[in-house]
Amino acid sequence: MPGLPDGKPAGLPCPHLTPTLACALFGDPRRPQVCASLRPGPEMCGDSREYALRHLDELERLTGSR
Repeated sequence: MPGLPDGKPAGLPCPHLTPTLACALFGDPRRPQVCASLRPGPEMCGDSREYALRHLDELERLTGSR
């Protein structure tokens, strides 16, 4: 399973998520640096999956990934 050399389009799920939504590249050197740099915590994850997804969407918007 390759990394994402050209990045991931904003608004789409990562193609490296397993059926249980875990990262299939966790611990793999091909895991994108941006993923490794994300640190889950209350400010990122909030209290629900929906909050976390909105937060990630906002980060993508702010970084011009769309």
